[in-house]
Amino acid sequence: MSVVSPKIDDLLQKTDHNRFLLASLASKRACDINSMLREQHSRVLNVQAVDDITVALSGKDTISMAMDEIEDGDITYNADRYEEALGHKAGIKE
Repeated sequence: MSVVSPKIDDLLQKTDHNRFLLASLASKRACDINSMLREQHSRVLNVQAVDDITVALSGKDTISMAMDEIEDGDITYNADRYEEALGHKAGIKE
């Protein structure tokens, strides 16, 4: 799978060119979307493949939906908290 739209360079700008962070944000959001869809659809009918229903309803898979949300700025991260959690913040001693 390759990311064509949105462009990977545009997505990387949203995560300070951190590929790991981009992958983490996108996969976490995709899981959230899958869970949300699974809960909604299980109330109506017995769903065998949530991904098939997602694609049928939106025309996109959940990773593409997550990448679009990152590009649009709907999904972001707190840079200070991220750096602090990694121990990269100035003044943090190991």
